[in-house]
Amino acid sequence: MKNTKVVQGESLKFKRYAWFTLVGFSFMYAFVYNGRFNMELALPLMDKELHMTKTEIEILTAILYWTYAFGNFVNGRLGEIFGCKRFIMAGVILTVLTNWIVSMSTSIRIIIILWGLNGFFQSMIWAPGISLIAQWWPSEKRGFATGFAHGFSGMAHIILWFSTMVTMGIFPQYGWRGFFVIPVIFLFIMSFVYWFMSKEKPRAMNLCDDEGEDEICLERERVYKKLDLKEGKMFPYKCLFTQWQFCVWCVISALASITRYGLLTWIPLYYTKKMHMPIKTGIFSTLVLPMGMALGTFIVPWATDRIWGRNRAIAIIICGALSALMVFIFPSMMTSTTAIITIFWSGFFLYGINGVIWAYSIDVGTRVFAGTAAGILDWAAYMGAAVQAMFFGYILQRTDSWAYVFAAIAMMCILMVILGIITIRQKGLGCKIEEVKK
Repeated sequence: MKNTKVVQGESLKFKRYAWFTLVGFSFMYAFVYNGRFNMELALPLMDKELHMTKTEIEILTAILYWTYAFGNFVNGRLGEIFGCKRFIMAGVILTVLTNWIVSMSTSIRIIIILWGLNGFFQSMIWAPGISLIAQWWPSEKRGFATGFAHGFSGMAHIILWFSTMVTMGIFPQYGWRGFFVIPVIFLFIMSFVYWFMSKEKPRAMNLCDDEGEDEICLERERVYKKLDLKEGKMFPYKCLFTQWQFCVWCVISALASITRYGLLTWIPLYYTKKMHMPIKTGIFSTLVLPMGMALGTFIVPWATDRIWGRNRAIAIIICGALSALMVFIFPSMMTSTTAIITIFWSGFFLYGINGVIWAYSIDVGTRVFAGTAAGILDWAAYMGAAVQAMFFGYILQRTDSWAYVFAAIAMMCILMVILGIITIRQKGLGCKIEEVKK
């Protein structure tokens, strides 16, 4: 048996590598949006030069959502098969190369194809990243760990804004093409920080894989590993989709994305068109919304660790109800001060729901299938993101009333509350092994 000093030394070494992996991935992910949402900032300049049709613009703005969504469905699992650390690095490098090729393109059709491929390459990063984090952070701390990583995605919007401002200020001669060159250079640099800091699994560093994990989770993981070898590579999908609770969480993920992107898209438009508040000099050019999102997705999942453990549906109920309240009071916010407060807390609660989803993906998939579970949940989220613009746009076009738009968003928040109540009494997690083996 190992003596106490050796055990304590290995425990400290484990925690150190756990932090290295979490920080390395999180810092890198903060720059991932530099190669995804840069298109939205470049699009007005592209339109002036390339003279795009309305249909081409619509396709270009939507295609990444679709390819990113379906890419997540498979790439979480592929990361588990081929090794998450290498898979993530491949996704980053392919993203950088695709952006650079877009900067050299003159055909809008070629750009559309490339941007569709970029969505797939981007989907090689997040779900495998959740699997990578799961290897180092035990069940009692995974809400904190996933919330920490996801919080950096909230900050990524700020980093993207700063990167594009640097591009415009230092290299104005590049025009829109610079948006696909300079910002992703920062991502490329951070990918090496990630590569040297992150470690694939504890056993790769001669450490015990089971550090800090409880016996219930370990038993499920042992069963999953045996069935994975016996049933084949598609088993995780069968395992997850035979659980009605997991299917409900997929719906929650889609609704959370619809409401989040609904607010991001339509609230600024409401204040500029209806309330005549200027965007560039008003609250939406500040850090209020991304800061609210970043804090929400960090604090809420961490709170589930401390207060409710793996019964994370309670957080969905609370945040969904408070999000609905925020949406209901939006029309009454007539000043910049009250709007700032409302926008901050809306971002806090809605992105808090997103943060809880990633902790749940490890709960339900364990360290064995965490990537697959996260990929499926992210697929559901971006299916919601892809349809929200058409859905809310249709409501506004047919009714010409902002009240119906806000009512629809609030109803979806309430629906998340109802779904959270349905799943809150679930007894345990994981697929019913007897049913899956049939």
